[in-house]
Amino acid sequence: MGKQFAGIEPEHRAFIERQKIFFVASAPPQGRINVSPKGLSSFRVLGETDVAYLDCTGSGSETRAHLMASHDKRLTIMFCAFDGPPMILRLYGQGRSLMRGTPEYADLVPQFEEVAGARQIVRLAVDLVQTSCGMGVPLFDYKQERGSLVRYWMAQGVDNLRKYWRLKNMKSIDGLPTDFVPDSMVPPS
Repeated sequence: MGKQFAGIEPEHRAFIERQKIFFVASAPPQGRINVSPKGLSSFRVLGETDVAYLDCTGSGSETRAHLMASHDKRLTIMFCAFDGPPMILRLYGQGRSLMRGTPEYADLVPQFEEVAGARQIVRLAVDLVQTSCGMGVPLFDYKQERGSLVRYWMAQGVDNLRKYWRLKNMKSIDGLPTDFVPDSMVPPS
């Protein structure tokens, strides 16, 4: 039986900080639902009802497009224990995308270890925390971070990063705009 909480309790925060992977789910008013795995030690608990993650460049940008298209900005972040005692923890709330190059991004990025290829910070105003047993989740052993995504963007350089954003990150798979502004996100060199 799941339990619900108004905010992130100290034991929830400790659980979150031990996890190596989390999942982000978003949906536009109409269109495909997206679930993305995230890692790279990119998640931060900022307060009892405030969390954020540093988002690295990938092959799409569904979360930002969905947040922009939705009046209610629904977002769910899920953690589950792959070792130790079983548990699933979900954070529900309203998300905001803070695009790289904006004052909001600059204000929050010191909370993270910035990585090459970071394109936004996704912030979640948590309105519900739910835990459940997680006994059906298998056990896995963590080996290490892959590191290949960060190395790839370091090797590509700023000009190729901006080109990639223009080519792959301007629309969702359903054609929703992301409003990324590559030249503002990383000014031309």
